[in-house]
Amino acid sequence: QVQLVESGGGSVQAGGSLRLSCAASGYTYSSYCMGWFRQAPGKEREGVAVIDSDGNTGYADSVKGRFTISQDNAKNTLYLQMNSLKPEDTAMYYCAADSRWWLLRVGTAYAAKSYNYWGLGTQVTVSS
Repeated sequence: QVQLVESGGGSVQAGGSLRLSCAASGYTYSSYCMGWFRQAPGKEREGVAVIDSDGNTGYADSVKGRFTISQDNAKNTLYLQMNSLKPEDTAMYYCAADSRWWLLRVGTAYAAKSYNYWGLGTQVTVSS
């Protein structure tokens, strides 16, 4: 059974940094697409950053240049380094995974419905 467990969230002032981690277990697929999503109260869940098993990455326009997605395959861990945080980055952040490695290439990697596996989330709060 696939399990995704996020950590690293917290409260930070605007301009600060946080690094989120997502520990994956029970995932036996060698090819995959993984992503970080966020959801603020009253808003839809949105894709923030994605990465596939070839190491290709993609970012939402709102976080380009500030967030970096990466992975450590030896540790089965996905990361999201978030710099220059803004109050509008405040949200619950979720890790997601799917065996369809082509999601990024066909342009559907930022849609929450594209992913079968989800973590429970970690809260990020940015104060002004």
